[in-house]
Amino acid sequence: MGACSSTTETDAGYLMRNNYRYTMKLTEWKIRYPHVRLIYASSAATYGDGSRGYSDSHDKLESLHPLNMYGYSKHLFDLQALRRGWLSEIAGLKYFNVFGPNERHKGDMRSVICKAYSRVCDEGKIALFQSYNSAYKHGEQQRDFVYIKDAVEMTLFFLDNPSANGIFNIGTGKPRTWNDVAAAMFAAINKEPDIEYIPMPGPLRDKYQYYTRSDPAKLHRSGCVHECMSLEDSVRDYVCNYLAGDVCLSTIE
Repeated sequence: MGACSSTTETDAGYLMRNNYRYTMKLTEWKIRYPHVRLIYASSAATYGDGSRGYSDSHDKLESLHPLNMYGYSKHLFDLQALRRGWLSEIAGLKYFNVFGPNERHKGDMRSVICKAYSRVCDEGKIALFQSYNSAYKHGEQQRDFVYIKDAVEMTLFFLDNPSANGIFNIGTGKPRTWNDVAAAMFAAINKEPDIEYIPMPGPLRDKYQYYTRSDPAKLHRSGCVHECMSLEDSVRDYVCNYLAGDVCLSTIE
């Protein structure tokens, strides 16, 4: 599962070494040892702007066009796994917007919930990106937000079921807005929402996903019918049982 997860990384060579070639080496090794279980992380970033849908069907892979180098590095391995016939022996999981405890090491790639928590508590404010797509108002961009606890449960299904192979979406199948995320955060700490919309960095504007939605049909057919927590319950659990404790610990230290 280890790789460079930065969607803004511009060093293509670094991404190819870490996300593509290293995964190739691991898989080539696994193929020599059939008893070994290999589950690798693909990404919803491979779906690009979503114009070609969010189906994890293998016959749709060739048509996808990621918007950034990170998504391309993940997509390239998916394609190689398909062309070499590896997808009958390994599981590739396309994670959507995962958030939850123990993500601070991800730096700027950690969730808005993690990044904004201190300011929400101290100032009662949160900043979200403005929209540059007329189809979406500010803060109404939609993503499939999936809590880490749900992502883990769905991942463990593939560990426990080694015959479930191929590429699968890992998400809730229920897109929600960034405004919904902000509202859930304020509700968790009993404050009224106060949202400011800030300009999106220029390099990100043409590579931004305004909408993502996991298609869970194939996942369900595999036998994984895990019911994900609601966004509100997930954010409340994260804020109250993890982030609040982190703030207390950092204050003591």
